[in-house]
Amino acid sequence: MGSHAAPQYVPSETRLFKPLKVGNVTLEHRIAMAPLTRLRSDDNHVPLPLMEKYYADRGCVPGTLVISEATAIAHEEEGQRSNPGFVSEAQTEAWRKIISAVHANKSFFFQQIWGMGRASDPKHLAERGFPYRSSSNVPMKGIDVEPTALTEEEILQIIQSFVDTAKRVVAAGGDGVEIHSAHGYLLDQFLTAGVNKRTDKWGGSIENRARLTLAVLKATSEAIGAEKVAVRFSPYAGFQGSEKSDSVELYSYIISEIKKMGLKLAYISLVEATGDPGAIVRGDKAINVGKTLDFILEAWENRSPVMVAGAYTPESAAKAVEEHYKHWDVIVAFGRHFISNPDLVFRVKNGIPLAPYNRATFYLLKQWEGYNDYPFSPEFLAAHPEAVHPMTE
Repeated sequence: MGSHAAPQYVPSETRLFKPLKVGNVTLEHRIAMAPLTRLRSDDNHVPLPLMEKYYADRGCVPGTLVISEATAIAHEEEGQRSNPGFVSEAQTEAWRKIISAVHANKSFFFQQIWGMGRASDPKHLAERGFPYRSSSNVPMKGIDVEPTALTEEEILQIIQSFVDTAKRVVAAGGDGVEIHSAHGYLLDQFLTAGVNKRTDKWGGSIENRARLTLAVLKATSEAIGAEKVAVRFSPYAGFQGSEKSDSVELYSYIISEIKKMGLKLAYISLVEATGDPGAIVRGDKAINVGKTLDFILEAWENRSPVMVAGAYTPESAAKAVEEHYKHWDVIVAFGRHFISNPDLVFRVKNGIPLAPYNRATFYLLKQWEGYNDYPFSPEFLAAHPEAVHPMTE
């Protein structure tokens, strides 16, 4: 008896390339573009025209789900230079053009929306006359400013801002919104016991720490329909102080409450332990390695698809949908490889090697370089020249 080598999956022959219904749309395949902060907006947090090409090009294979970078729900949550908002008329109009460009390639667009809370740059907020706030006054490592704890009134205003922004996204043509409750940003600052030291109904117990995320999901779903609402969680990340000792209990409770409310969300997006941005971007020590998200998928019971992110390659994504996640409707999100491969889906389907990315250019403010200068494969250009969004530098 010879030893059996592990099966080598050809991505195009796996469930990666089977259609999947997500909310109101049907994807042609199960590779999504992950939400990626890129800092290409102007000084008023309005998306620059070069962003139309970037997003359209990454939706160049019809039926692709493209998720926007995290976008502020209010001007006071535009916590970093050149990240976008979806609040003012100018911002809304700029996003409308981006969404339209993605739709022109017959792909779909979800807007990731967030509050940044204490992950903001306090100097940037102060320059614009906005307060630096969080769930409580626990400072963030590396920032020597203590945030003020949000008042009850401000918390209710944040819920309303998520609702208002979701409505603007849908009015601008978006297929849905992804609520960002991960990676140490505002909603996650309420979930995390080490950050949330409140003693009112918004802090303390798991029920109280989960209250804000659940309130946002409920109110947003009532406003635009649960089938247009998704949510992102990072149960095992330590990025920006988001490490939790009670992840299994906390997220099991959240999933059970979403089900109790009867919300059939478009999808739930989960960052695997291998996808912690602290380890990937900053070289921090990886934590929780080896832990799986299976407890969430089991609790969710395939009510709607689950998106997973975790430094996937085409080969590991194919293996994941055929083996580890074979019982679930899973979408695999690609991030950094989508930056350097506008035609990533085409390349994966046709076995074309992926071009390497240059991390040094990921966050160049407002720049074309490292953004729209990664080439399409010659094979894609020969087959689909019309799908490339025209724009000169």
